[in-house]
Amino acid sequence: MIDKTFESLERAVADIPDGATVMIGGFGNAGMPTALIDALLAQGARDLTIVNNNAGNGETGLAALLKARRVRKIICSFPRQADSQVFDALYRAGEIELELTPQGNLAERIRAAGAGIGGFFTPTGYGTLLAEGKETRSINGKNYVFETPIHADFALIKALRGDRWGNLVYRKTARNFGPIMAMAAKVTVAQVQEVVPLGALDPEVIVTPGIFVQRVVREAA
Repeated sequence: MIDKTFESLERAVADIPDGATVMIGGFGNAGMPTALIDALLAQGARDLTIVNNNAGNGETGLAALLKARRVRKIICSFPRQADSQVFDALYRAGEIELELTPQGNLAERIRAAGAGIGGFFTPTGYGTLLAEGKETRSINGKNYVFETPIHADFALIKALRGDRWGNLVYRKTARNFGPIMAMAAKVTVAQVQEVVPLGALDPEVIVTPGIFVQRVVREAA
């Protein structure tokens, strides 16, 4: 019997090793799997490469992981905002590496990894510092820069409901990066508000099929 549910958040992230590349869903706090991040913080893995839309808010969630010096590098599109003081201080001190990627490119690089695409040409970033060292090409008179996929060892995402096969549905905009991150990681861990019986989710509304999810855990478990 296929059963991907885990009894605890701690066990769901227990094997994330030092040096892993970890995708973390969320757009700001919307859809951020805070319970899984807290479990990862307690687990102790360090020297991580984090892929996220931004670089943490305040001093909780992803920001807490940064503050504990667990992150070596972050790949994101929006590193600075009014409450990103943790990242800002680390970056100014030279204690964290940043790979800045425009938001559309970030989403497409993650999607390309999940789709098995070797990369893509985009006009975004052409002629800027973000294109330095990358292949460029003129196509039909327009200039493009080549971007490569972003793969991950683990993806930590948040969904509204999931079943024991790993099928997921999301709550409104909390969906954001979750579906494409689930496709781009070797192991996807989904934090859900509710684990429902098999067959309870309408197949027409399932966003992430269970084939892309290896672990499901209730956030209040």
